Order: sequence, then C-alpha cells, then structure tokens
Amino acid sequence: MDHFLFRGGVLHAEDVAIADIAAAVGTPFYVYSAATLTRHYQLFSAALAGMPHRICFAVKANGNLAVLKLLGDLGAGMDVVSGGEYLRARAAGVPGDHIVFSGVGKTREELRLALEGGIRQFNVESEPELRALSEIAAGMGLRAPVALRVNPDVDARTHEKIATGKSENKFGIPIARARAVYAEAAALPGIEVVGVDVHIGSQLTELEPFRQAFGKLADLVRALRADGHAITRVDLGGGLGIPYTRSNEAPPLPLDYGQVIRETVGDLGCEIEIEPGRFIAGNAGLLVASVIWLKEGEGRRFLVVDAAMNDLARPSMYGAHHDIVPIKEPAAGTELADFDVVGPICETGDIFAKARPLPELAEGDLVAFRSAGAYGAVMASEYNARPLVPEVLVKGDHFAVIRARPSYEEMLGRDSIPEWL
Repeated sequence: MDHFLFRGGVLHAEDVAIADIAAAVGTPFYVYSAATLTRHYQLFSAALAGMPHRICFAVKANGNLAVLKLLGDLGAGMDVVSGGEYLRARAAGVPGDHIVFSGVGKTREELRLALEGGIRQFNVESEPELRALSEIAAGMGLRAPVALRVNPDVDARTHEKIATGKSENKFGIPIARARAVYAEAAALPGIEVVGVDVHIGSQLTELEPFRQAFGKLADLVRALRADGHAITRVDLGGGLGIPYTRSNEAPPLPLDYGQVIRETVGDLGCEIEIEPGRFIAGNAGLLVASVIWLKEGEGRRFLVVDAAMNDLARPSMYGAHHDIVPIKEPAAGTELADFDVVGPICETGDIFAKARPLPELAEGDLVAFRSAGAYGAVMASEYNARPLVPEVLVKGDHFAVIRARPSYEEMLGRDSIPEWL
C-alpha cells in the first residue's frame, strides 16, 4: 500500500495534489510520502516483534537526508556502502553505533573514517579487507566490531545484475572458507568478531532463497560457536521485493519474511539485523514528468517526456518496469492507445516503456512513474548537462523541497578551466 491516490480525479501524494507540487517546483521531480515510508518501516518492526533486532535502512536505495532522518527518528539504523553514505547517515542524526558498513571495496580511508566516527559493525568481505581493518584499528588503539559476509552460493532468482549470493558474484567470502577466515579474524589485533552476515540479492519475490541462505548461515553459526567464537548477531541483509505493477503481482510480505527468519535463525539467541531498502522506499516515491511532444513514428507513437534515463536509470539499466499514470484520472471507459514513452536524452536506450497502453495525452500533461522511491534519485546523473531533479517530501497536507534543482550556473561552476588553456 502507498499513499498516492486519486481524489476528485487528480492524483495526490497524501493530502497534496501532485499538480500543485509541479506548479511550485517544475518538472521533472521526485516526490516521497512520509506516511508510506513510516508504514513500511513499521511493517518490518512488527514482523520481527519479540526477537531482538535492528532494522538498518539501506542508504543506497535512497540517500536523501530528510528520508534518512525520518527513518532514523523511527528507530532505524543505517546500512552504508561508502564513506559518503556513512557521512550522510551521520548528517541525518543517526549515531555511529546504529550504522553497519557493508560493501566489497571499502578503502582504508573509509575504514578509518568509520572507526573515528563510531560504527556498529563492519561487514567484512575479504581477507585483505580484514587485515587492513586490523592494522588500522590496532594503530588507533581500537577494536573494530566485525561480521564476515559469507557467500552461500544460493540463487536468489532475481535479475542477474542484482543477484549477490552466487559463487560467481563478487560479494562475500565463500562459505566453505568461512571457518578458516574466522579463525584468522579471532587471532588478529584490533578485531572483535560479533556476527555473521549474508545478503543474496535484491527484488526477491520468493521466500525459498531466503530460507536456503538463512539455513546455511544458521549451520555456520553453530559451527563457529563450536570453534569458540562468540557470535551474537546475524545480519540477514535485505532484498525483499516490491510490486512494480498494479496487476496481480504480490511479493511476500514482511510478516511472511519474518516467519522465515524465526524458523531458520530464531533459535540461535542472536540479535537479528536486516537491511531493507527497496521495500521501505520503493513504493513511497513517484517521479513526475511533463509531456513535451506527442511524436508520430513509422508504425508507432512516441510520448516524449521531460524526464530521462539520467533521472531514472532502472528501465534502461535493467529493463525494469514502472507503471506510468496520468496525473488526471481518465474517465471510465476511456480508450487507450500504445505509446513508447521516451525521454529527451540523445541515446536510443532512453526509453521508459514500449507499447505502453495510455490514454491520449497532450503537450504539458503530467504523468507519474510509480514505485520510483528507491534506486531513482540516488542513481541519477547530469548526463547531457541536465540538472539533477528536485526531491520533495510530503507529510499530510504540506510538502517541502528536500533537494533543490541546481541552476545551470551551479552546474557550470563546478568545472574549472586551467590557466594554461
């Protein structure tokens, strides 16, 4: 469920008409619903009720400071994968001991940054990273809390570009080698082993891959305890999928996901950590655009909008589907026609949808791309010298711009011409 509904024939974000936001900030723009973000976080909290747990929002899904503060104020920790994301979480008021640092390529500078600022744990992904962290932490007179990320070789049954738990993926330490690496970790100075981490992919729409991965992790925890390691946390990653269409698509709910957790790792006596991103933010956001032209092609019609692949990369990058709806609700029985919905970028791949059934639209009409709150604005670029689009947060009947659209002058001002040119 989200809070983007038609009222009086006009699409609203909670109690604010989308057209009113467009009039104030121009198009394209992202808009997020505070009520939806809150509800989705609370669904996970309810799913894990009765078990010690920490819900760490995956900052890579949506890194806006206002979104992070909203979730942090609800009690969320943060899962970060870079020094910049760590600083974003801290700037949003999230304490260091609520932040988990993941990622396969942490630099020495990033490891030191998090040690200096405070960290809940590092999810370490390789022996070289472990040894570097030991050296840095010991040199600072600290002990770095560590969970090793293991690769369980489980097929997540998702898009190949967002699967992370198979043996050919770059993430984690092969589970067959995990006990040896834990033995090394326990012997290293500056390292405190606290847990085990696993993450098998994103946009999972079945529970069985989770069950397989969590079962392997539970077996590993028992073996590690037999080896003498004090494992007090299990980090289960994220990955729960969302419905990207308004059809019969129905991925599992957090309550079902929570039941799998109870059945597989609930008897370990560990604190449960999860790192949802898409499920919390995905359906909490829209990308709103204006129609520039209706262009007649050879045997097809193009709806050219002012949003583009630099604003929302998922369709071009993954072939991802986003429902597209006019801001004005079509009357019952309105005839639909097939349109290719495209952006103005000078790339053939700048396509949001092919042969998408839509009502007749005209220049200046507004359309919304649903389910755009995750991996939307965070993946945007200024390709073709297009300014990043603004982000807006709605709560009840009011809204605020939480990231402004930069001017061309600001864009140009970031470049410099050397004096010898």
